Amino acid sequence: MAIALKPKSTSQRRLWRFHGGIHIPDEKALSNERAIERPPLAERLWVPLQQHIGAPGRPLVAVGDHVLKGQMIAEPTGFISAPVHAPTSGRVVAIEPHPVPHPSGLSAPCALIEPDGLETWAELPPPLADYPQLDPALIRERIRWAGVVGMGGASFPTSVKLTPGTDREIQTLIINGAECEPYITCDDRLMRERAAHILEGVRIMHHLLRVRTVLIGIEDNKPEAIAAMQLALAETDMGGYTEIVPIPTLYPSGGEKQLIRILTGKEVPTSGIPAQIGIVCQNVGTAAAVADAVLEGKPLIARVVTVTGRAIAAPRNLEVPVGTPIEHLIAQCGGYREAPRKLVCGGPMMGFELRESATPITKATNCVLALAPEEAPDPGPALACIRCGRCAEVCPTRLLPQQMYWNARAKDLDRVQDYNLFDCIECGCCAQVCPSHIPLVQYYRYAKTEIWAREQEKRKSEQARARHAAKQARLERQEQEKQARLRKQKEALAAPKSTDSGEDPKQALIAAARERAAARRTSDTGSA
Repeated sequence: MAIALKPKSTSQRRLWRFHGGIHIPDEKALSNERAIERPPLAERLWVPLQQHIGAPGRPLVAVGDHVLKGQMIAEPTGFISAPVHAPTSGRVVAIEPHPVPHPSGLSAPCALIEPDGLETWAELPPPLADYPQLDPALIRERIRWAGVVGMGGASFPTSVKLTPGTDREIQTLIINGAECEPYITCDDRLMRERAAHILEGVRIMHHLLRVRTVLIGIEDNKPEAIAAMQLALAETDMGGYTEIVPIPTLYPSGGEKQLIRILTGKEVPTSGIPAQIGIVCQNVGTAAAVADAVLEGKPLIARVVTVTGRAIAAPRNLEVPVGTPIEHLIAQCGGYREAPRKLVCGGPMMGFELRESATPITKATNCVLALAPEEAPDPGPALACIRCGRCAEVCPTRLLPQQMYWNARAKDLDRVQDYNLFDCIECGCCAQVCPSHIPLVQYYRYAKTEIWAREQEKRKSEQARARHAAKQARLERQEQEKQARLRKQKEALAAPKSTDSGEDPKQALIAAARERAAARRTSDTGSA
């Protein structure tokens, strides 16, 4: 049954409660009091050629090339893909594997660019200020060209998300400004400082989706952001279909399915997507990037990143080009106050530990977190599960973490999928409350990776079988065609005498052969 929660604002919209969730110290005051800053460029930028979910980009530049700011350096290779652009002007020094922000800690192809310091822009496409009069397909293509992806962490290509298909009617657009994870404040500062620009991006997405309602959900621990967005909305004509909705602070209210539940009371089906229930969800940073692409013709080449944690001397939010090494961001914040116990990409709940500070930021990097020893105490070795059930109580997607853990640990991948493993959003609530300190999320990530690898091998095997079957079918077809030709020749030889000439074709062939043999004998005799 829905539970009505009283919002701490003038909004009278009814809110719902999702299952589970936890209250944890937000630690946002460390970095949210300073305005967004733009530090100097790093000496070198490692730009990953894939910064999105989907097919990797194909390089368009070579070592030694001079590139301009905003120039496309990797093109998309599929429908679910996104291009990558040069974040500044300079020379391509190398294209090679380099550590990238990923839980695996593995390397991926990157373009190493040495900035020339001139910040010379490439020729950009003209702004589409008259977009309401243009074909929506043209606007979506501009967003695709700009390489806009989800800025909340998922990095799904935005142009794809804004193309739900003709068989789905989208009724509600939800803009995610919850930013529920502790320490992270980049969206908070973006809403405070660029509320009007965010709303321009919202207006563009409303035009593309033709939705009836736009709901902008913001956790009520961000009163300045709520006030800034409400003030900016009051100065537009969007009030008839747009509402700023403060929501209770509860982690993980910023999860896509959880935010949809809070604002609408609807549940996204298991293994489904919001479009199936008439909803599209986008991040506030994504909305700002859409406005940049459509109204200014600029690709997504920079983003706001929170650099925080008590090990950082001066935590703050920095707007930096993608490809900037994390060590450069830390240096711009005064370096370390003390040696960090852990360096994390993302927040403390859903982020992952970094092995190298030379790792670059990407379009999906929202936070760099340097945790002091008191913020990340050593939990000690994991103990045996005591079956207390607390993990199931706090799971926001109503899963059974114990069963998932046992089957993942036993490497029973088929069984762990029976418990809807892929509905897990890896929020970390289960691990946070586990009295045995079991790293549950790590087991789930392992199981997902193994299943993906198995599915990839299965697809390769199926493709190989399909190629073999196609080859066999081709050989059989060729053999059938050969046999058909032989049958026609035999039928021609066995055909009855022609009624026109009265001559038997078979006897004619025999006579012709005799004539050729006699001619050869005559030729041989003459030669002798």
